[in-house]
Amino acid sequence: MNKAAKLEFPETQDLIAEIQFDSSEGKIWLNERRMLLFHSSAMSSLRKELIDTLGVERTKGFLMRFGFQSGLKDAELAHKVRPDLSSAEAFFVGPQLHSIKGMVKVEPLELAFDVEKGEFYGEFKWFDSYEVDAHVSEFGYSEDPICWEMIGYASGYSTYYMGRKILFKEISCAGTGKDFCHIIGKPADEWDDLEEQERYLMPDSVTEELISLHRQIDNLKANFRHQGSDDDILINSVGHSGAFKNVCHLIKKASKSKVTVLLQGETGVGKEVVARGLHSGSDRSEAPFVAVNCACIPPDLIEAELFGVEKGAFTGATQSREGKFERANHGTIFLDEVIELSPRAQATLLRVLQESELERVGDNRTRRIDVRVVAATNEDLEEAVKQGRFRADLYYRLNVYPVHIPPLRERLEDIPLLIEHFIVKYHALYNKQTLGVSERATQALTAYKWPGNIRELENMIERGVILAENNQSIDLECFFPSLAEPSHPLNVINSKGQLATPAEEENSSTEQNLCDQLIDEGLNMDELETELINAAMNRADGNVSKAARLLGLTRPALAYRLKKQ
Repeated sequence: MNKAAKLEFPETQDLIAEIQFDSSEGKIWLNERRMLLFHSSAMSSLRKELIDTLGVERTKGFLMRFGFQSGLKDAELAHKVRPDLSSAEAFFVGPQLHSIKGMVKVEPLELAFDVEKGEFYGEFKWFDSYEVDAHVSEFGYSEDPICWEMIGYASGYSTYYMGRKILFKEISCAGTGKDFCHIIGKPADEWDDLEEQERYLMPDSVTEELISLHRQIDNLKANFRHQGSDDDILINSVGHSGAFKNVCHLIKKASKSKVTVLLQGETGVGKEVVARGLHSGSDRSEAPFVAVNCACIPPDLIEAELFGVEKGAFTGATQSREGKFERANHGTIFLDEVIELSPRAQATLLRVLQESELERVGDNRTRRIDVRVVAATNEDLEEAVKQGRFRADLYYRLNVYPVHIPPLRERLEDIPLLIEHFIVKYHALYNKQTLGVSERATQALTAYKWPGNIRELENMIERGVILAENNQSIDLECFFPSLAEPSHPLNVINSKGQLATPAEEENSSTEQNLCDQLIDEGLNMDELETELINAAMNRADGNVSKAARLLGLTRPALAYRLKKQ
């Protein structure tokens, strides 16, 4: 068993250093978790309203479950901030955070545990519990212990830390008139009244009923969409920004016709996803959807690939075969990177679009086809026409219904939804479960400019899921093992709670250490100014103008200070 010898808390500076205030953004951080600062009187009012609405028993369960989840989140910090301390000292992160957050003053009485064996026993005193103040101010003293949220917190924290269910119980409570609260924690199966205690940690029946109704509504919506709702096109789409909704609106309009659509946008914005959405929302959804990347096909084979080839048309054509257009007959063909088509293929495509018929390479008869064409490019086709790289008549034929898909940096409000979408995808792919992306990492992801757009975001989320530990949050270091990577110049939160690069964070720390050192040496402002001026004059070889530039002063200002020495 791992015992805390003197049962004294270690210093709290390491925990306090994890708290950062970013007043310009209206955020408070505890490590990478966003925190909130509430009036205790407001919590007292909330507690009263919950009890008046739900009753004592349901409110007790609600607050215990709330505290349990809060404890789970804080337990993640234990090994992060104290990796070099003993297990007992690291465990004290939980009780110390209870005190730092202003919830209660904690005094340890006994703590003995063995993580590997799953053995645990903890005993603590609580003084000045905020829950006692909140309850007594509204209802007076109680017959039963009332520190429900904090008991849930202690249980959740210890459960996460130990890797097995640990439950705490109030043996006595200041809310009943005692001088302090006395709590004991041990493995769940060691409590005689286990069923009674676990009952409060189980989801409330009211919650279950609401969840059940919500699922029924979702199923009805899904069935309705499957039967041909106009929202079919949005089923596999993720986003609620104005720019994204505008794209969805244009695509829904186009899906009701057979108009040729030109999708324009940067690489990685999801042009093929939009094309598939257009197809699935149209009356061609039961017919084939054929995607072609024109940049991947050699110029001398592009015509055969798109329009088919007859046996003997050229060396290697040992049999007749249909092309992509014939395979997509009555459906949709998606031509990605259409700007890469050869001049001859461009001319052939123009005829197909105008006449709805084609000839296979080496054939002497035409075939009628009915194909919706969706073209895409990440270059400016109009500029390519001016440069002579693309046929003007084909451009005007493709540009009947242009749709610009915005880059991810113009739809930042969609990033949290996309993150959640990709996390679910890669949880299933890698048979892994994480606690999602931390709040600080989410803010940093939102601040990034995303040159690779959605494709880059998906790759980062996949990396994060791979590197994060099971049942741990995906932190910044999981996304970026090396923040110096030039391809990922993502900012992080500095010690002031503001966005800054890692280099700036390091410089800030160095500057703080220098200031601390100067203060410790008793150097006053006049002495510091004299030292700086002398150092600048030495570096400038006595040249006052050059020294002034080094110090960021004008020459007269430096000359005045030199005269004062």
